[in-house]
Amino acid sequence: MADGRNLAARIWLPVSGPSPAILEYLPYRKRDGTAPRDESTHPVFARGGYACVRVDITGTGDSDGQFDDEYSEQELSDGEAVLAWIAAQDWCDGNIGMIGISWGGFNGLQLAYRQPEALKAVVSVASTVDRYADDIHFMGGCLLSDNANWASQMFAYLSRPADPDLREDWREDWLNRMETLPFSAVDWLRHPTRDAFWKHGSVCEDWDAIKVPVLAMTGWADAYVNAPSAIATHLKVPAKAMVGPWEHRYPHISKLAPSDFHSEVITWFDRWLKGRQNGAEDLPDYRTFMQEHFQPTKQNGPRKGRWIAEQNWPSDNVKDRFLYLTQDGFGAGPTNGTVTVSSPASVGATSGYFCPGMRFDNELCGDQAPDDVLSQCFDTAVLDEPLEILGRARLRIAFSVDKPVAQLMARLCDVSPQEVSQRISYRPLNLCHYASHETPETLVPGQVYEAEILLNECAHHLRAGHRLRLALSTSYWPVVWPAPEQAKVTLHLDRSVLQLPVREVEAEIEPQNPGPARDFPVLETEVLRAPSGRSDQHVLDDGTLVLDTFDDYGKARDPYHGLVVGSHVAMHYSIHPDDPASARFDSQWRFTFERGDWNVEIETESSMHCDAQNFYLTRKLRATEGAEGTEVIVKEWTESVPRGFH
Repeated sequence: MADGRNLAARIWLPVSGPSPAILEYLPYRKRDGTAPRDESTHPVFARGGYACVRVDITGTGDSDGQFDDEYSEQELSDGEAVLAWIAAQDWCDGNIGMIGISWGGFNGLQLAYRQPEALKAVVSVASTVDRYADDIHFMGGCLLSDNANWASQMFAYLSRPADPDLREDWREDWLNRMETLPFSAVDWLRHPTRDAFWKHGSVCEDWDAIKVPVLAMTGWADAYVNAPSAIATHLKVPAKAMVGPWEHRYPHISKLAPSDFHSEVITWFDRWLKGRQNGAEDLPDYRTFMQEHFQPTKQNGPRKGRWIAEQNWPSDNVKDRFLYLTQDGFGAGPTNGTVTVSSPASVGATSGYFCPGMRFDNELCGDQAPDDVLSQCFDTAVLDEPLEILGRARLRIAFSVDKPVAQLMARLCDVSPQEVSQRISYRPLNLCHYASHETPETLVPGQVYEAEILLNECAHHLRAGHRLRLALSTSYWPVVWPAPEQAKVTLHLDRSVLQLPVREVEAEIEPQNPGPARDFPVLETEVLRAPSGRSDQHVLDDGTLVLDTFDDYGKARDPYHGLVVGSHVAMHYSIHPDDPASARFDSQWRFTFERGDWNVEIETESSMHCDAQNFYLTRKLRATEGAEGTEVIVKEWTESVPRGFH
């Protein structure tokens, strides 16, 4: 970097001469964290004629400097410098593409937005175009519990040392990292509205700023489902969307439906980095796996459905159908009357983990029927013929409340003849944000307001004999952190309607979907402890609902450099059905690093709870080194943040 910092990189070069390059730019540690995944991608791309570069972000892995925040100005300006550095190397022909899933998918789009000269194309997987609306912090103005969970994970990740084999100053750097760790959960909580903090890095602020082709991908089991269709809709450069059945993993390593990710990437970059006329620009705008009911469970398992494609997006094959809310379900037109929604704070017990694919197993959304019983449900009649939905449903409501702060969760479900309820889509709304995520306001009890909930993107085929259900609740724990008090939300039916994007097509086009995953290299580690996981949900004597999970990522020795890494995480969620302010989250992470007579151990603890006025967050770090476990640092932090409109 210009200021003298060195960023650490691992580079795979093709045997040919100067070549286009592919950059993946992350904080997850190339040396150990993403090493197994990197082994499965970059050697394949290098054999395809690309120089592949995997860079650790400042203050992470083996890179110098101090990490400050996700998608910060430092990260993105460093990213521009990295691109310029790659382009100047004698093994690069000056044309660079970026790939990434999640964080790397985000910053690939964000760097394209900044228009660096060498960046010519992007493959962005499981990313977002709006950091406030569609990330791990807030949704619909509601606080996600994963704001605390993700912060606890990054707290543990950022406390890990550089490898002594690469950094002689590793210990000094390690101590500095641990002393200067950002308290991210608190920092993010202090931006509860869509302010300049979240607009930074949100590419939807100016779609025209992205001037390079983008292939945007995700999976229906992932949390990040909205970006691909938005990118296909709004970008004026070549942009294609693809959504498979996958969870939050690259498609070739999906546990649900392993698919040929490599060919998609190589085809895209061959067109835009090598100039090959392979027809990538003629691919359908939107390729997707149209799901059907598959008896959902929280365990990983195969999906039912078929691949379809829309040559143009938005598509003339998708038209709005209006279902008006009535006291008996849905009607053909508006009706008078009201319906009250008021749920136990524990509704959401079947919701699964917010972002499946980041844990060992037991994280998917299950049968929604137990939550439906505790919600206000609006059902269609049993379908005489199939119904196909593609896009984002809209729920328009008129409502009043009995509390100044309240939220409403909307879920679309496919209910089988056996009464198994499969979630199709969902979205919460903090009703204080009924008019704006930038300027929310306290609600006046009894006053009638109007709002719209734009549900998450979906593609779902309901078979004849099934029913479509709209389930409304005032909570969805543990995905959404509950409002401070149990509220009653009264819907005024004369202005409440569900707008469905219904797909009807006379003749399907070739979906051009990826085939099964091709063979790819696997990092042949020496497994010293196999990965495992467990999940236990139970009710205490006082009625408190508890979810305890434990994910052991195992322990293994790297075949290239001999570093032995082990890790696990335990998480705890609890809430009493009658008391939203009883919500609590705790996590404990543990990392061990060993090589020869060098070893270190890191333990972190994070927790968040609340009352009606404040959020309370604590965290603790303990690090040791040597065979005797000599303490290097023990540090604790405690903060409180006013709830405001949350």
